[in-house]
Amino acid sequence: MVSKLMNVLQYGRQCVRSVLPCRQLSAKADLKVQSNAKPKTGIIMLNMGGPSSIAEVPEYLLRIMTDRDMIQLPFQSKLGPLIAQSRAPKVQKKYEEIGGKSPILDWTNKQGELLCEQLDKVSPETAPHKHYVAFRYAKPLTSNTLENMEKDGVERTVLFSQYPQYCCATSGSSFIEIYKYYKNRQLPSNMKWSVIDRWATHPLLIETIADRIKEQLVQFPEDIRNDVIILFSAHSLPLQAVSRGDAYASEVASTVSLVMEKLRNCNPYKLVWQSKVGPVAWLEPFTDEAIKAYVKQGKKHFILVPVAFVNEHIETLHELDIEYCKELAEELGIDTIRRAAAPNDHPKFIEALTDIVLSHLKSERPISPMFLTRCPHCESNNCVESKNWYAQICKN
Repeated sequence: MVSKLMNVLQYGRQCVRSVLPCRQLSAKADLKVQSNAKPKTGIIMLNMGGPSSIAEVPEYLLRIMTDRDMIQLPFQSKLGPLIAQSRAPKVQKKYEEIGGKSPILDWTNKQGELLCEQLDKVSPETAPHKHYVAFRYAKPLTSNTLENMEKDGVERTVLFSQYPQYCCATSGSSFIEIYKYYKNRQLPSNMKWSVIDRWATHPLLIETIADRIKEQLVQFPEDIRNDVIILFSAHSLPLQAVSRGDAYASEVASTVSLVMEKLRNCNPYKLVWQSKVGPVAWLEPFTDEAIKAYVKQGKKHFILVPVAFVNEHIETLHELDIEYCKELAEELGIDTIRRAAAPNDHPKFIEALTDIVLSHLKSERPISPMFLTRCPHCESNNCVESKNWYAQICKN
């Protein structure tokens, strides 16, 4: 969703009216180098990605605007590049304001390293494990990652979506890209394939998000803590996709419901939607409009929770942190607005990733029936063809 580039907040913490503290991700995180031994199991971590430098922004936008599995435009081959070119300077400025690049690759690598470290311990029969990052619109691109994995000669490949809630425009596009890569190529011989396509209700994901909220709630004085409104913010989706049958909105709502159940419904809360772009109707209420409306009602204290993102990127660091927690808060005179961190490298989140993959490796179901089921009003040939292809390659 193109707007993934448009919005943001700064990684992590409080954005009170006058000051926005910075939390920097060290790209030199303490990652242990994986063994040089030939990997037996490859874990391909699928995500949208983000530019690793300001110079990469135009090409990143171009890939998004010309991907019909992500967005459908009239005369897309001509209009897409024009839109990408026109938006590039504004988006580059946003990346400059969050450190000159997206941190999503650093975070994904750290998560992958920690995941495989744990898998080597708990599943020696499928070890060594190696993670591979496959981004849809930024380096490392999916095609390059698949080439590298083939060179390593892994025996089993797990395609692991890093979108907890499945959406045709994001998760679906990543899976379709893999199908397109192999459409006119021969699959590696003697390699087992399997798919993890969604995990919106995994208990440890729920615990992680609940912990992130509690980290922020305790920062409020006790006399106002119960009045803090928790706003779960997820990337919005065009209503036409919802009407088509896309499961994303319902899966996000399931995550929110379970998080609040874990928190014993300690505070008022709402699910809101960010990053809308273009003139068509999208899921509402929008995050910024909800904040404005609550302020009119006399509400003064908020926590924003990124509920569909597993690591920090432009939509958390700029849209939520800068545009909402800082700029909007100053404009509205909000007393206190804080932002919960994304899961990142929270220990429970690494446990969640480990448990998801471990359970998958031990199961006898390489692909879920839900993944193979199209939306009731799906009209995408790519979707039809890719699901048929996955049904064939992911046989036991």
